[in-house]
Order: sequence, then structure tokens, then C-alpha cells
Amino acid sequence: MALRLRSKREFDTVYARGRRLGDGFFGAVAHSNTVGRARLGMAVAVRTAGNSVQRNRIRRIIRESFRLHQHRLPAVDLIVSARAKARGAAPQALRSSLAALWDKVKEQCESSPRA
Repeated sequence: MALRLRSKREFDTVYARGRRLGDGFFGAVAHSNTVGRARLGMAVAVRTAGNSVQRNRIRRIIRESFRLHQHRLPAVDLIVSARAKARGAAPQALRSSLAALWDKVKEQCESSPRA
């Protein structure tokens, strides 16, 4: 079983029914799933993050942070999108922002029936 969201249908479901969270660097939409574990989807746009090198750098940081924190997250489908400030930010700032985002997801989606 993959821990990634890939299909348009999965993304559309999360966007339509999910709870929106975020900060200056990242936005996230979370929706509970029946898989029993957290799954990740990413939306890192050219307009927001720049050329392919910058976009892929941000994606690698998101994936690595998710890998390290997934065991603490509730069973939700997450779509993480980068915001314009993430383009030039230091990797450590992005990692700490994502760690805070995972904590928000855990706090708000664990108890909420809507998430």
C-alpha cells in the first residue's frame, strides 16, 4: 500500500472535504481516510516555487519530513502545497515549519470528525 496520493480523484476528494491548515511557507489540506495511516500528496507549483531544481528541493524536504513524522499522524490524507516564501527559505526553516504543520494536523484532525 502506497503512502502517496497520486490520482486526481484522491486530490479532488481531499480538496472538497478537507480541513485547511498552514503557515507562511506551506499550506495543507487534511481529510480523514479509511486506510488507517497518513498519506501524502504534494502540490508544488512553478509559479510558487520556481524552476524544477527549486521545486524538487522543496518536494524532497516535504517527503523527508513526512517520512520522519508519519508515525505520529492520524489516519488522514494530506495535500501539502508550497507558498511563495518557501522558494528562497533555508532548508532548516522549511523543516521546522513542516514539523509545526504536522503538529497542527495531529492536534486538529485526531479528534475532529470532519478532518
